[in-house]
Amino acid sequence: MSYTALYRKFRPANFGEVRGQEHIVTTLKNQLKLGRIGHAYLFTGTRGTGKTSVAKIMAKAVNCENPDENGPCGECGMCKSIQTQTSMNVVELDAASNNGVDSIREIVDAVQYSPAEGKYKVYIIDEVHMLSTGAFNALLKTLEEPPSYVIFILATTEVNKIPITILSRCQRYDFHRIGIDTIAGQLASLAEKEGIEAEEKAIRYIAKVADGSMRDGLSLFDQCIAFYLGEKLTYDKVLDVLGAVDTDVFFRILDAVIAGDVKAALKVIEEIILLGRDLSWFINEWIWYMRNLLLLKSTEDCEDMIEMSADNLSALRQQAETIGEDILIRYIRVLSELVADIRYSGQKRVLTEVAIVKLCKPEMGSEHDFLTIKDRIRRLEAMIENGNFVAVTKENSTDGANGETSAAKEASVQKVVYPSALPEDVKIVAGNWNEIVGRLDPALSSTVKKMTLSISSDGNDSLLLVSSYEALVKVVNSEENIKLLKNCINEYVKKEVSVDVKYISAEEEHRGLYPDIERLISSGIPVDVI
Repeated sequence: MSYTALYRKFRPANFGEVRGQEHIVTTLKNQLKLGRIGHAYLFTGTRGTGKTSVAKIMAKAVNCENPDENGPCGECGMCKSIQTQTSMNVVELDAASNNGVDSIREIVDAVQYSPAEGKYKVYIIDEVHMLSTGAFNALLKTLEEPPSYVIFILATTEVNKIPITILSRCQRYDFHRIGIDTIAGQLASLAEKEGIEAEEKAIRYIAKVADGSMRDGLSLFDQCIAFYLGEKLTYDKVLDVLGAVDTDVFFRILDAVIAGDVKAALKVIEEIILLGRDLSWFINEWIWYMRNLLLLKSTEDCEDMIEMSADNLSALRQQAETIGEDILIRYIRVLSELVADIRYSGQKRVLTEVAIVKLCKPEMGSEHDFLTIKDRIRRLEAMIENGNFVAVTKENSTDGANGETSAAKEASVQKVVYPSALPEDVKIVAGNWNEIVGRLDPALSSTVKKMTLSISSDGNDSLLLVSSYEALVKVVNSEENIKLLKNCINEYVKKEVSVDVKYISAEEEHRGLYPDIERLISSGIPVDVI
């Protein structure tokens, strides 16, 4: 016996099995109960939301010999013949391949004959927007005044292409995108019936990728099951089959973009390509990731609007503290333009890399764009606070063909070397920590202040930044950020102070294994460990 795809095997057989379209199901059930059945229906909505399935259920319900509260009984002769597509009472027409006048004229001629069995003849025209103008005109009169035993059900994904003369003669029902919880619940139920072991996280990810389409969700689930037949379906396996990426990748590339590190950001793109992931999908998922960041920054109690595990949500909150809302909006806009550009392009990688460089270097954006200008100002302020600039005066005016200033040349060659810090110098740093950190870039400063300032236990008089939040440690412990932090400290005390960053467990933090020396010194408590 040949295999039946899940979306066909578990197609709803009655109104009670339809998921996510309660507003439509309730209306149709009331019409059947009261005998107020219309002569023409228009079902519209995105793909895979149940339009054709509900149309077939309606066709069975109006002809069922023993209908119940959920519509057709599924046991009588009429229900079985319609289910097996042997009934002459239900005619399905695919307008995508039968869109001419002749196909509609056949229907117009056939409606003159009453049904041989059952009560109604039901004509289901799928993708009705594909009909030609002549076909619509041929259908118009019959659709307006059909015989009492005829029902037309038109289904379409593009209702805007249907003539207003047709729309005005139909009862219109808009099928909504199905929620992630509803799709995930259906997938979990089917997995149990099929004896398939699957992680909840894996099922929810498939439901998210389905983008509101139950059929797409079932097809993707079927694909993942087939690839790992007989094995437990895990989140990582789903990512592998669907060509998707884990949340950590979005964290790393956004961290690189915030820091303006073009090399690190492009390296992530290289990893994505080597793994065989689709760039269009990756960009769309990255936009969704930044949408979640934007929600966290602009809305309170928005956890129910973000489909993410508790661990990933915690990391997301930490990263949200390092970036402003206006910058996020700029990033989302640039990437949204990229999605449109690469859709039909043969150079997806090149266009993606150009967009990444544009994100890292706001000076490459339009000089008339407000958000780009704000991003430039943010970068300039960070440079000034860190002392990474050269003032151009008459004494250090341009020198040479390249226009490089003599002062800039000298600065690039000379490097200030400070003597090693003594314990007293380390105490000065700890006592003035907020003032020192305040000189950093606002985003980096905010992140560093969330960590605990302690002291290394190896006796080398080095400062130690610790945190039980891994996301904070990742941000601060980058090569560039460590360099910025050290330079800021060294310039303050005119000594070379060593700084380390360490991730600690929540238990270590709770036990106080790493004392907060900044708080102790500011409180006047002697610190003997220094």
